[in-house]
Amino acid sequence: MASFFISFIASAFITLLVIKQARSHGAALDSDIAGVQKFHSLAVPRIGGLSIVFAVIITSLISIWRVPAITYWLLSILLCALIAFYGGIVEDFTQTVSPLRRLLLTLAAAAIGFFLLDARIDRIDVLFDILVLPYWWISFPLTILAVAGIANAVNIIDGFNGLASVVTICMLLSLGYVAFQVNDVPVLVMALIVAGATAGFLIWNYPAGMIFLGDGGAYFIGFMLGELAVLLVMRNQDVSTWYAVLLLIYPVFETIFSIYRRLFLRGKSPGMPDGIHLHSLIFRRLVRWAVGPRDARALIRRNALTSPYLWLLSLMAVVPATFFWRQSGPLLLFCLLFIVSYVWLYARIVRFKTPRWLMLGKSDSSD
Repeated sequence: MASFFISFIASAFITLLVIKQARSHGAALDSDIAGVQKFHSLAVPRIGGLSIVFAVIITSLISIWRVPAITYWLLSILLCALIAFYGGIVEDFTQTVSPLRRLLLTLAAAAIGFFLLDARIDRIDVLFDILVLPYWWISFPLTILAVAGIANAVNIIDGFNGLASVVTICMLLSLGYVAFQVNDVPVLVMALIVAGATAGFLIWNYPAGMIFLGDGGAYFIGFMLGELAVLLVMRNQDVSTWYAVLLLIYPVFETIFSIYRRLFLRGKSPGMPDGIHLHSLIFRRLVRWAVGPRDARALIRRNALTSPYLWLLSLMAVVPATFFWRQSGPLLLFCLLFIVSYVWLYARIVRFKTPRWLMLGKSDSSD
């Protein structure tokens, strides 16, 4: 756990420094508060990914000094992750990098990882057998699309203070736990490093939203999640491929459902942003009227009250994935249960039939 705490402390201090410096640089601030996916009322630094990346690099160098045998592995995965990070952080500063270009950079990062780290999907577990993918021309596109898709999915759920951070911390800790069980030291070390760095950022992001993760941070963490999940599962035959599916199902299914909703139900481009993600609906229809008028203080409180709903939803997948990481049957069953629960909850909220036990009571914003 030393890697976690070192990374946490480094990230917390660097994030504070970034907050202080970013306020004097307009390009680093998210001042667009009128967008369909904007839920803040003041200009906020959106470059939290910088502090996470610097903390991960610093802690990785310390880990290399302590365990020289993992030098090549750590440097290789850092190189790949920095390529994915680059498109996001440039977008955070300039707002000129299209989603397609960011996706292409993430695909390139996954492609490099395919060769440098041998991070490739070469098997899929079924209930009573294993489907082997022996040809690189099958495993290569499947792998890079999966890793890039997970990175993009984390960026999609990054809509409220603490939402993506807590969800990914839980996933990274689960990866670390399973890696410890199978004695996969490199995956264990990097999972703890990234989780610690994200936690250090989190203390400044939640609940007050003093800094945002930004596209750079979301793509970096998302890429690490996808790459580590592929490496853990494929390097250790005891770990079911359905462990990775269930572990990551919340952001992945959110993305798939959004594409279906935009393309087939609304007839619009899948890349066009809208304000009806599940987390947006929870904000507008479960907590919007619970905290009082639309002023800055009330908006921050409503923002902070939204994320715990999604933390619990994500834990419906992360917890059973962590317990049943060997067993494909229970993992598949929990995947189906999650999908049914998600669709049921979304349908109830969008039809103004939210279960009463999910509703927050009205409170006075002057409290």
